Amino acid sequence: QVQLVESGGGLVQAGGSLRLSCAASGTIFSFNVMGWYRQAPGKQRELVAIITSGGSTDYADSVKGRFTISNNAKNTVSVSLQMNSLKPEDTAVYYCYAAFVRQYWGQGTQVTVSS
Repeated sequence: QVQLVESGGGLVQAGGSLRLSCAASGTIFSFNVMGWYRQAPGKQRELVAIITSGGSTDYADSVKGRFTISNNAKNTVSVSLQMNSLKPEDTAVYYCYAAFVRQYWGQGTQVTVSS
């Protein structure tokens, strides 16, 4: 049974930084893609950033230049999201995502940015 375990959410003031981390537990050797989605109250879940096993990345326009996604150079079963210059509109539950044959989701971690 593969599970994605997230950590690093919390409360921060606007302009601050947070780092989210996600690691897979269970028997999995690699994912094709890992990333982060977020869902704010009353809104649909949206893509924040993804990274492929080859290191290619893609970001939502709203976070480009502020967020950086990375994975562990020694394996492709963990991913981090460095979030800088946070804005109140970044407030949401952030979900780790991974794909290999099927999709996997973490349980979500709350990020709250106060103005």
